[in-house]
Amino acid sequence: MLAAVSSFGLSGIDAYPVTVEADLSRGLPAFEIVGLPDAAVKEARDRVRAAMKNTGLEFPTARIVLNLAPADRKKSGAAYDLAILLAILRASGALGADLSGVGVLGELSLGGELRPLPGVLPMVLGAGALGLREVIVPFDNAPEGAVAQDVEVYAAKTVGEVLGHLSGGRRLPRCGAIPSGQAPLPPVPDYADVKGQAEAKRAVTVAAAGMHNLLLLGPPGSGKSMLARRLPSILPPPGYAEQVETTKLHSVAGLLPRGVGLMAQRPFRSPHHSISAAGMAGGGVSPRPGEVSLAHHGVLFLDELPEFSRPVTEGLRQPLEDGAVTISRVGARITYPSRFMLVAAMNPCPCGYFGHPQKACSCKPAAIERYLGRISGPLLDRIDIHLEVPAVDYESLTARAPGRSSAEMRREVEAARGIQLARFSELGAEVFSNAAIPRALLERCCPLTGEARRMLRLAFERLGLSARGYDRILKVARTIADLDGSEKIESAHIAEAVQYRSLDRKYWNR
Repeated sequence: MLAAVSSFGLSGIDAYPVTVEADLSRGLPAFEIVGLPDAAVKEARDRVRAAMKNTGLEFPTARIVLNLAPADRKKSGAAYDLAILLAILRASGALGADLSGVGVLGELSLGGELRPLPGVLPMVLGAGALGLREVIVPFDNAPEGAVAQDVEVYAAKTVGEVLGHLSGGRRLPRCGAIPSGQAPLPPVPDYADVKGQAEAKRAVTVAAAGMHNLLLLGPPGSGKSMLARRLPSILPPPGYAEQVETTKLHSVAGLLPRGVGLMAQRPFRSPHHSISAAGMAGGGVSPRPGEVSLAHHGVLFLDELPEFSRPVTEGLRQPLEDGAVTISRVGARITYPSRFMLVAAMNPCPCGYFGHPQKACSCKPAAIERYLGRISGPLLDRIDIHLEVPAVDYESLTARAPGRSSAEMRREVEAARGIQLARFSELGAEVFSNAAIPRALLERCCPLTGEARRMLRLAFERLGLSARGYDRILKVARTIADLDGSEKIESAHIAEAVQYRSLDRKYWNR
């Protein structure tokens, strides 16, 4: 007898339908799984057999052939265990329920319990588009299942509960009726702790308001890392669409905290400089999102930027430009979104004191050149704000008066971000920040006064800016104008934006 059960596969962060077909026939007992299964899928034979035995179900003595369609796409993971078990029961006649329109997901323990899975959120969100009316997921994935609006999602703890639900007995609880929590927010230090550095705080405010990439350069102990690690305290909360995209990526990567439906805070990723290119961009035998995607709609902080390998830093260029990273394999081509705010910190030389007003640099000119040469011109060109962070003087360090707090800075950032979202909504653009303004909308979003236009032309000619540099100055000036509540970009806004692009001329002579 032939039976089919609907399940799902993942391509990037999008779901596609997988039909689990079971055929039972006479002959020597055998259990074959076809349809490009990986090792984890093949091991489902033993998990399903043990789960049926330990829950009182009879495993059929027959030749069983399982096909995972479409057969030309590789299947990975243990998400098909429950679908395989139900297909076998349906084909053997032990389950008479109609499974059309029902999708199932779940890894089985040997005792018949359903274990949580990565990637459940994109699967349930795509279920409605695939024509399913209901989906059954493991109980621990209930918070993710509750996000789906156009399909009924039920949560089960055991195989017995699933069979009771499908047979018309005891119904499973809807995921929306199961309480879900939020990931505990880690304590975020306040900018009031940063002594001095008023100019640096202003630049950080501009960067956060427009999600602009930021490079902090200065001697050891000047506060570069302090400034960067306090960014989450002034970033505005993500909107619903941003939360869904961020949560899908963390769900696929298996990093979504247990019991959490949607991530309510922006991610802050800070990988060590020993990270590989695949760890940064994503990849692997079974591709997974890398750090650039896990930082989507949030911050990717790279401390000691020159210490990262050249393949890692150069691999940032495409996601910074396109807002997505594409991983190509022989059998698949997967794209993950990666629109993040890059914040990088570095010293001006190996010893850290090149250009310091009090301490002498011990590095030879060739060593300084090699050190700075690890950061390529094309990568620098993609960083909107270049900021020199000077050493803090004694008076600033011992001052009792607190500096600007995160609460003050956040109010400014949220007001500017509100102006941006209203502007993009009027234009009908799916854009969340000034840094992501597409080239086609740049002129409409960035009206200039006559004086501002003349100043921008002068800066373009004197600094020898690239077309990308011109666009980024215009976007930063747009954010500065939003912070001032100005509809038009004025000369003072252009002057401040140009100031943030001059550091590469000082240290790199570019």
